[in-house]
Amino acid sequence: MQGYKMPNEFLWGGAVAAHQLEGAWNEDGKGMSVADVMTVGSAEKPREITDGVLPGKNYPNHSAIDFYHHYKEDIKLFAEMGFKAFRTSIAWTRIFPNGDELEPNEKGLEFYDKLFDECHKYGIEPVVTLSHFEIPFHIVKEYGGFTNRKTIDFFVRFAKVCFDRYKDKVKYWMTFNEIDNQSSFDNDFLMATNSGILFTPGMTDREKEAAMYQAAHYEFVASALAVKEGRKINPNFQIGCMINYSPVRPLTPSSDDVLLADKFEQRRDFFSDVQVNGEYPKEVEAYIERNGFRPDITEEDKIVLKEGTVDYVGFSYYQSTTVSSEKVKPDELSELSEAIAKNPTLERSAWGWEIDPEGLRISLNHLTDRYHKPLFIVENGLGAYDKVEDDGSVHDEYRIDYLRSHIAQMEKAVALDGVDLMGYLPWGPIDLVSAGTGQMDKRYGFIYVNKNDAGEGDLSRSKKDSFYWYKKVIASNGEDLD
Repeated sequence: MQGYKMPNEFLWGGAVAAHQLEGAWNEDGKGMSVADVMTVGSAEKPREITDGVLPGKNYPNHSAIDFYHHYKEDIKLFAEMGFKAFRTSIAWTRIFPNGDELEPNEKGLEFYDKLFDECHKYGIEPVVTLSHFEIPFHIVKEYGGFTNRKTIDFFVRFAKVCFDRYKDKVKYWMTFNEIDNQSSFDNDFLMATNSGILFTPGMTDREKEAAMYQAAHYEFVASALAVKEGRKINPNFQIGCMINYSPVRPLTPSSDDVLLADKFEQRRDFFSDVQVNGEYPKEVEAYIERNGFRPDITEEDKIVLKEGTVDYVGFSYYQSTTVSSEKVKPDELSELSEAIAKNPTLERSAWGWEIDPEGLRISLNHLTDRYHKPLFIVENGLGAYDKVEDDGSVHDEYRIDYLRSHIAQMEKAVALDGVDLMGYLPWGPIDLVSAGTGQMDKRYGFIYVNKNDAGEGDLSRSKKDSFYWYKKVIASNGEDLD
């Protein structure tokens, strides 16, 4: 397939998160994060969030793929593919083990010094997320996560230490990963990972929703303060927000479905609206005020939000969203999951995720029209079961087909629609622990890691067919998609 050549400065690469691949969960002074108390799950069984680390439970993030000790080998493989950029996160608990200390852990800082140096050795730009589902468990238990205003200060202290330490090694930053996921406030996993909120038994949906809006506000303030501090430390920093974007379409052309799609998008997109525009959109502000949510907002907060807007919009794209008013009318919309309907025109992955390549082009156009900011695709990929042949090869043509179709739509958005796109960093260039299910067998990578859901395997790395395909795509700057 003939693609469109991307701009010379376009950043091809891949994306991961610290807790999903580093392992070494309690080495060199690292503390316990919320990810460290999540058990293995599956497509049918959700991960359990336990009260600390309990005997007899399988916590896959504890060892993951041991990137902490294999990073040189893995970065070399990324360089062989031709990566221009590598997105990862800094594990908050490597730097501040409990999250509320006054002084950082030097050994944690040294690890990321070495990691970023290794990237630069091959001309790879680090793209770093500060909070990627890794909030310290101590902050979760002691302070209630981001339901507590004190957590703003803890996060900003963490951000300032990272900005100052890596001011000459990292140019591209993002504050909170997929901050809009918590719009599904009835999902215990998303609330724990995004905001460090553990709901107590018996809480009503209204109480959960109120907690979400208050926590989100504190995260907005924390993000804005971090942006301001980052610009003081290095004015050349590019600091973005990061959302899980999914364009919303109505199931039918009925007015209720169309209006419901608008309401759905407003309630989900307000997270990036605040970070880009520095203020709450009118519809969401009216909804919050009408329901008495988020009681703690100060005039100083409002000033900070205006002063700490982001430079670009980073986003993940995996699927689009279709909504129907059959179960919930537009003015009744609260929990977003109640509105989601199955799109009969789309295929689905083995985990039930709808596959919609054209949705990526739609996303790029929507976000461009909404924000007028540079965009950065920092996640996109297919989780699938891979078969290792007798000779050790992995023929993952299904992954190649998925990525080819999405890259083709991305390139049309740039070449034909004029979208200002910084780069493309597909999720999981190397197999790692799935955030949602805790599985290893749900694989995304171009590089196979010999480990399964039960934790068995020698962690050896090998190249899949997609490794060589993506290498060719990068070498041609997107022109050769065959």
